[in-house]
Amino acid sequence: MSGDGAAAGAGRASAGRVTPPFDPELGAVLAALGDEAIRPLTPENLAERQAQDAAVRPRPTVGELADGGRFEVTELHAPGAAGAPDVTLVSARPAGAPGPLPVLYYMHGGGMVVGNAWCVLPQLLRDVALPLGLAVVSVEYRLAPQVPHPGPVEDCYAGLVWVAEHADLLGFDPDRIVVGGKSAGGGLAAALALLTRDRGGPVPIGQLLLCPMLDDRGGTFSSHQMAGVDTWDRVSNATAWQALLGGPPGAPDVSPYAAPARATDLSGLPAAYIEVGSAETFRDEGVAYADALWKAGGQAELHVWPGAYHGFDSFAPDAALSRDACDARFRWLRRVLTASPVPGPEAGPAAVPQGADGAE
Repeated sequence: MSGDGAAAGAGRASAGRVTPPFDPELGAVLAALGDEAIRPLTPENLAERQAQDAAVRPRPTVGELADGGRFEVTELHAPGAAGAPDVTLVSARPAGAPGPLPVLYYMHGGGMVVGNAWCVLPQLLRDVALPLGLAVVSVEYRLAPQVPHPGPVEDCYAGLVWVAEHADLLGFDPDRIVVGGKSAGGGLAAALALLTRDRGGPVPIGQLLLCPMLDDRGGTFSSHQMAGVDTWDRVSNATAWQALLGGPPGAPDVSPYAAPARATDLSGLPAAYIEVGSAETFRDEGVAYADALWKAGGQAELHVWPGAYHGFDSFAPDAALSRDACDARFRWLRRVLTASPVPGPEAGPAAVPQGADGAE
């Protein structure tokens, strides 16, 4: 698809499909980026894409993240699961913020195969930690296919347990932890909420699930509808799931701790914020997950942003829709955290780009 076609393709019939139109601002940005923005991840190019990501993905140092003393940043090491290496956690907070601080425990995106814990922090610190007076702990979980399931989610769980156990030493409030992430990180956050519930581990007060990667089966209408059009389509998705699962996705025995859409019991989970775009592959599985949480008696706030493709706010951070999405997330976090009062402004911040491939 040409660059112009990328913008115009949505909303037109293509190979018997009619796709939702992109928001005009978002579509213009995607058109300007051209074919590379929608080039699928495949088993054949996976190693190349991983090497490329490792070379170009921002990885700010602790000193750079400190931003001239505005933030206190520390790299921590938590014991991994039995037989696994330690888990690196990047902990950051506004300098001088009085504790104990609430915590956003965050998993980066990247389809389970790319990304790093450092690249997401500049945005989170400016737009969430500083105005809300909270700490952010970003998890450097191991990536597939080098480490398939359950390695990544076990890394996230080990880090969460360690953070909760050492909350006093770290200046954190263990009763105000929100787990969150975007794309693959959103899927890991949902899986982590399930895993810690079932193991009797730390109890988060919320789960922030941004365009979450939840279902390995690839059978939703939106998965087929957005094939070849979304920035992350069913080919990329199947490649990533195969890397994580170590075999073809869609098998009957896939664990809900790998693919949370497989869970049959969603009771007793923390309040969820779920967002997807109307023009993205993950639209229907995100909507279905919110519906399943409601049916289980849980609480979920669902946003379906009209005309948004996967990772829209990273590709077009200044678009009106991206700013609205960022503000909505901010307001939800305020409401969840102010069950115990947290200072902060009334308005949320503008979105800041974190790179392509959903690793935000």
